[in-house]
Amino acid sequence: MKRSVIVAAAIFAIALSTGAFAKAITDTIKSVDKKGDSITLASGKVFKLPEKIEVERFKAGEKVRVNYSTTKAGRTTVSSIHPVM
Repeated sequence: MKRSVIVAAAIFAIALSTGAFAKAITDTIKSVDKKGDSITLASGKVFKLPEKIEVERFKAGEKVRVNYSTTKAGRTTVSSIHPVM
């Protein structure tokens, strides 16, 4: 029993040490920067999209849900974007 508690605590500590915190925001796209592979939301947040997400499929005025994570250092990584009806 004691060993499983230690293993669980170690796994939990490793998971927390990555420093990434998952978040989501639902907002309207204000602008799309195809050259910079980024979108700007009406709230002012700017997200640079990874190569796996094509910026060309989005347009200004479209309501989307952006799932992303932010490291302790402030680096933001988008994991997915989905249109919201």
